[in-house]
Amino acid sequence: MDFEIKDSYNVDDLLRLITALRSPDGCPWDREQTHSSIKKNFIEETYEAVEAINKNDPAMLREELGDVLLQILLHCEMEREKGSFDFAAVVDELCKKLVVRHPHVFGEASAQSCEQALQNWDDVKRRTKGVKNHGDTLTAVPLELPALMRAQKVQKRASSAGFDWKSADGAFKKLPEEIDELKIALSSGDPSEIEDELGDLLFSCVNAARFCGCDAEEALTASTNKFIARFLIAEQLAAQRGIDMSVAPEEELDELWNEAKIKYAEKAENGGNSNEQN
Repeated sequence: MDFEIKDSYNVDDLLRLITALRSPDGCPWDREQTHSSIKKNFIEETYEAVEAINKNDPAMLREELGDVLLQILLHCEMEREKGSFDFAAVVDELCKKLVVRHPHVFGEASAQSCEQALQNWDDVKRRTKGVKNHGDTLTAVPLELPALMRAQKVQKRASSAGFDWKSADGAFKKLPEEIDELKIALSSGDPSEIEDELGDLLFSCVNAARFCGCDAEEALTASTNKFIARFLIAEQLAAQRGIDMSVAPEEELDELWNEAKIKYAEKAENGGNSNEQN
């Protein structure tokens, strides 16, 4: 294989290494991969990089960013093999886009705040993407985004068109309405209607999150982590008391849960990691 083993490598070495792995004499697994076969890997590696950020772990972040970069380079290599584009073309296009979308840095526009900078970015993006109306900005939100994230992005873009509640009260009033509609759907027993109303309730929850200034995706993630931490405490308490949670009455489980909530809060107050899962 035409690749030199070294003590230290650079970007050019990495590009040659990817080509070597995909070559006829390279790795059978790497050779067989397609855009579709590894698209989920891309998502997984990105989330692992986010995990490293959340953990404030530089060594882990360095490794996970490398894994994300590997995914990028594999996709670039697949297109280079077809004669479509290569990594250099991706870099070139990115640099040009960054220059064009920062007219307040490389042009005559001005931006004295983050809000102005983002407005400049959006204005240039709409112009270069040929966006004709606000509806185009909504349909441009990728279907592949996590549902909560996509809902919040769609709502934010609709709001920029003036289509929004005048205050948080409107968003909050929708929550009990949607709950009542879901209850009616449940009584009907129609699965499609139940799913539809549940979706409306979740969408309204995202609206409420937006008016609270919260990120719905991150808020749910934090609550899920909190649930896990509390569950682990409740499970430990049950084991200490010889309680089988799978058959325990609901009242006993409620008592365990309430005690777990208290212990969880005490741990958080004493500086413990409230999201700790072990």
